[in-house]
Amino acid sequence: MSTIQTNSYRRPRDHFEPEDNDPQEQRRIRGLLEQIDYSAFVANREVVSQMLPPLDPAVFQRLAVLTATSRAKWVAEALRLSESGAPATPDQVARLTSARTAYEELGEAYEGLRRMVERGYVAIKSPPA
Repeated sequence: MSTIQTNSYRRPRDHFEPEDNDPQEQRRIRGLLEQIDYSAFVANREVVSQMLPPLDPAVFQRLAVLTATSRAKWVAEALRLSESGAPATPDQVARLTSARTAYEELGEAYEGLRRMVERGYVAIKSPPA
């Protein structure tokens, strides 16, 4: 089974691939799978567009700046810990872990939002000319 590498974890590829050699049966199964995929698309488009505010490039910029700031805080914390030369305490490690987790979550949210636009679940308004 192959896997898909994302920014922070691996997940198995779980799409069905028919092994039946009957071309008619393969077409039937692929047709059903296309219907399922379309149902998922419609559900995502309806649910996501209701839950998110209107999107424009400024929304992406704000999220990108927040993510970059979070990354910088994480690395700055690590550098600050390294200055003492002493082993990190559990509290220091917890702060560093918290900063990394915040950065990773924000990065995943940014990528998730971008994928939603790519897949057509939400529209993004063009900036005024």
